[in-house]
Amino acid sequence: MAGLINFEDEKEVKQFLDNLGVEYSYQCYREKDPEGCQRLADYLEGVKKNYESTAQVLKHNCETNGHGESCYKLGAYHITGKGGVTECLKTAYSCFMRSCNAGGKKTVDACHNVGLLAHDGRALEGGPDTTVAQQYYEKACAGGFAPSCFNLSALFIQGNSKGLAPDMALALKYANRACELGHVWGCANASRMYKLGDGTEKDEKKAEDLKNRARELHGMEKERQLKFGECE
Repeated sequence: MAGLINFEDEKEVKQFLDNLGVEYSYQCYREKDPEGCQRLADYLEGVKKNYESTAQVLKHNCETNGHGESCYKLGAYHITGKGGVTECLKTAYSCFMRSCNAGGKKTVDACHNVGLLAHDGRALEGGPDTTVAQQYYEKACAGGFAPSCFNLSALFIQGNSKGLAPDMALALKYANRACELGHVWGCANASRMYKLGDGTEKDEKKAEDLKNRARELHGMEKERQLKFGECE
């Protein structure tokens, strides 16, 4: 049947992949389609393993088109200096911020990374900024990103000297949400808080249920790791 690719024919496959690259390049630079640019970047990275060219396309698509996924991947490149870009946490932070605010497939990941870098402080002139960290963790948590919910819980357990008071009720709220999203330590922390009555009335049954859920999630994670490492 015309149009079908014989994937056992190396030359035919190579021609097919080369044609894909031409098509995506046309979509990106002639049709000025941001999704075409993202497809081109994925092609250059995944098929051609040409990270320098990938970085150039990501930079174009982020800065010219404001494409959220390209901004996110460009930020990841700046974390490690991949593709010949400058290794710079401040630039990565800026890219993640832009991705978070742009929306798209990588929004919650980008918002979480903004939170991490603000919390850590190495990407900011004035050091750690828990106000910004909290703001972006909240965005990611609202989008269903469990690690951000857990980090919010930890923030409210600890508080800090810059105006964030400990708030055990909020800490419990976010630990519960992290647990609901499958975060083992969210379940463990919520269990302990119910057991001790931190931020809530003591509730032995809830504490036990959450402890069992933490054990279940931990077991599932160990099983996944075992399956990943299996050899035939």
